[in-house]
Order: sequence, then structure tokens, then C-alpha cells
Amino acid sequence: MVKLHEVEDEAFTDKPTPSKHDALLVSDDEDEDYSDTDSEISEAEDDDEVEEETFAERLSALKDMIPPSARRTVSSTVSSLTSFTQASLSFSGKALWIISTSAFLIGVPWALAYAEEEQYIQMEREQGMIKGANEMLTPGAEAEKQEAQPTL
Repeated sequence: MVKLHEVEDEAFTDKPTPSKHDALLVSDDEDEDYSDTDSEISEAEDDDEVEEETFAERLSALKDMIPPSARRTVSSTVSSLTSFTQASLSFSGKALWIISTSAFLIGVPWALAYAEEEQYIQMEREQGMIKGANEMLTPGAEAEKQEAQPTL
């Protein structure tokens, strides 16, 4: 919490000693002794008090500067924004879980079946190519087989 204390000016607390002939300020040299520019506001003692204060204490002291209606408005806005963010993150997390598990349960078996089917098609193509190559190498063998078989 911020503590305030009054610092009195030395010019008002200490009465100057009269100089020559009981006159307070006879010359210009004595006038410099009582000017406000020689104040000791920034002493080391005051600096220590400021350094001991935490940031949270400074913020809590500032809350009295803002009117209650403005604080209530800001508080409700932050609260609604926080709850909206929390709800949207929760929904997106659940949706991501549903999508990823569905992809694993449906997509992976389908991908494996598709890859297997492509493998069978590739094997049939290779067998067709081998058969075509054998026919090219031995063209008469196929004709002899067909002649040997009786036709009905």
C-alpha cells in the first residue's frame, strides 16, 4: 500500500538567523541560502521507500483512481472474454479429438485396404506383361496348344 507523508520545506520550518543589524536579507549572497532550489526531496531515505514497494502494491493503489462503474465494466468485459476463450478452446480441443480418432479408426483401415488393392492390380499387370513376353518368345507354343485341344 502506498503511504503518503508530508515533507515540509525548510524555509518554513527553520527561521533564518538575522544577519547584520537584525536585517534578514541584507545582501544577495544570503538570498541564495533560502531558495527552493536547494530542497532535499530526493534523499536516499525516500528512494528506499519507493524501492520497497512492489508492483502489485502500486497497482492496488491505482484502483482507487478509477471509478467503480468503469472498474465493473472492465471486470465484466475481461470475465466474458476469458469465459469465451475458455469455451472456444474446450470446444476446439474436443473437436480435434473427435476428428483425429475418427481418422485413425476409419482412415487407417481404408488406407491399408486401398494399398493392398493397388498391390493386387500391380501384380496382375506384371503377370500380364510376363504372359505377353512369353507369347512373344514362343509364338508357336500357344498355337499348338489350341490345335491340340478338340473343339466342341
